Amino acid sequence: MIRAAIALFLAVLAVPAHAIDIQEVTSPGGIKAWLVQDDSIPFVAVEFDFKGGASLDAPDKRGAINLMTGTLEEGAGTRDSVAFAQAVEDLGAQFSFDVGDDALTVGMRALSENRDEAAALLAEALTQPRFDDAAVERVRAQVQSIIRSEATDPQSIAAKEMSRQAWGDHPYATSINGTLESVAALTRQDLVAAKNRVLARDRVVVGAAGDITPEELGLLLDKVLGGLPEKGTAPLPEPAELQLTGGVTVIDWDSPQTIVSFAGPGLPIDDPDYFAAYVANHILGGGGFSSRLMNEIREKRGLTYGVGTSLATGIYGQTWQGGMAGSNATTGQAVDLIRQEWDRMAQGVTDQELNDAKTYLTGEYPLRFDGNGKIAGILAGMQLIGFPIDYVNTRNAKVEAVTADDVKRVAGRLLHADDLRFVLVGRPEGISATDKAEPALN
Repeated sequence: MIRAAIALFLAVLAVPAHAIDIQEVTSPGGIKAWLVQDDSIPFVAVEFDFKGGASLDAPDKRGAINLMTGTLEEGAGTRDSVAFAQAVEDLGAQFSFDVGDDALTVGMRALSENRDEAAALLAEALTQPRFDDAAVERVRAQVQSIIRSEATDPQSIAAKEMSRQAWGDHPYATSINGTLESVAALTRQDLVAAKNRVLARDRVVVGAAGDITPEELGLLLDKVLGGLPEKGTAPLPEPAELQLTGGVTVIDWDSPQTIVSFAGPGLPIDDPDYFAAYVANHILGGGGFSSRLMNEIREKRGLTYGVGTSLATGIYGQTWQGGMAGSNATTGQAVDLIRQEWDRMAQGVTDQELNDAKTYLTGEYPLRFDGNGKIAGILAGMQLIGFPIDYVNTRNAKVEAVTADDVKRVAGRLLHADDLRFVLVGRPEGISATDKAEPALN
């Protein structure tokens, strides 16, 4: 459920970067991008994030956008997969294609002297993918192998069951991989249709960094994206309505330990209480060995090797969630402690806890503008999740402004043990399950 890319952006944007000059660029064709220009190394990185990602799968075609994304680099135009890979290698370039529930991400890294040729190759991959039978079958087999592996992994089983309960009929409720049956049924025509649903100019945000001027970037944007349709054939997803209820779901699994997943209501990044929740989460379970949950469950009682929480801030839906693993015999005790600490946050935090959390969040996470590829990804991600262009310079002030009263307020608003849904995969003792579920086979 955690939107991984968003979590990364929050982590790396931890301290202000006053020396970073972010320029907004508009191409001759009207495509916008954010740029950090750095001429010290003859290298450029560009990231393109297409909003909606795998959430734009057509009905009954779950897994199509994921399979399509995995096949984009398997040949384009007149080049089959081998010839395309060789052309990229000859330029010393790197392309990456990835997809999640919120975005389809395309990355390009190239030497300045070869960036135009690399851009032309990438444009072919986006506008003229071959989807050759052999390549599609190879990637299909890889996806199906992942699906089978997840069906025997307790953590994946717990995550899938939590998603199913949380998001109802929204795409968030199911895996972007699809099922064995849905992936097996996908045709080349389905992949073409999937491409047209998500790869379009009306839903792309772009970040760029390195040895390139705004004018040069504008021309590159039009070269890479100009051949895409102006609008995708699928509308962006509607917001997801969280459907979690309090209680415990037990999935029987023959193992000496139980995987514990838990989640309750979260909040979007643009919520006025977001930074208060961000600090509260660090104190509760996001701060590693300094967190309350780690102290109570591991340090004092030795019931787990680790327990943690996070704000899962998906673009279309959010939760406040966490997880751990422990012995079947002590799972009931651990679940009781999680509930206790969840409720106790509303009683407030100490000045020491608050100051330590803010010091860590503003000072111990270095801003990782330490490479053009990372910078490009951060810039695209900022736009994807709605951060303003000056966020890196204002973020720490917002963290510093959080007070103990703010933490108490947001905890009282969101952290109620009765609202927590637990999904337990194992044979836990000391648990009164409100319902049982069977592990999904795919």
